[in-house]
Amino acid sequence: MNDAVVEKIVRTVSGVVVSDKMDKTITVKVERQVKHPVYGKYIRRSSKLHAHDEKNECNIGDRVTVQVSRPISKLKSWVLLSIDEKSSTV
Repeated sequence: MNDAVVEKIVRTVSGVVVSDKMDKTITVKVERQVKHPVYGKYIRRSSKLHAHDEKNECNIGDRVTVQVSRPISKLKSWVLLSIDEKSSTV
């Protein structure tokens, strides 16, 4: 077991920044589709995550990728991994 390199799989999700009012923190809305257990119709579900943005480089409307990390504060346990697409509104 010592010779084998065990690589940890880290959870990453993509979403849209809905708030950047806090210092070094963004709120990211992540949407997913789940199938209804009885009717079979796909329903859109969303979650809001607080992520750490060290350089305050994100704006509202940006599409970003965040990665799970150790808890940084009471609500913040995600970090900004990359900005996939900047918002067109300025």
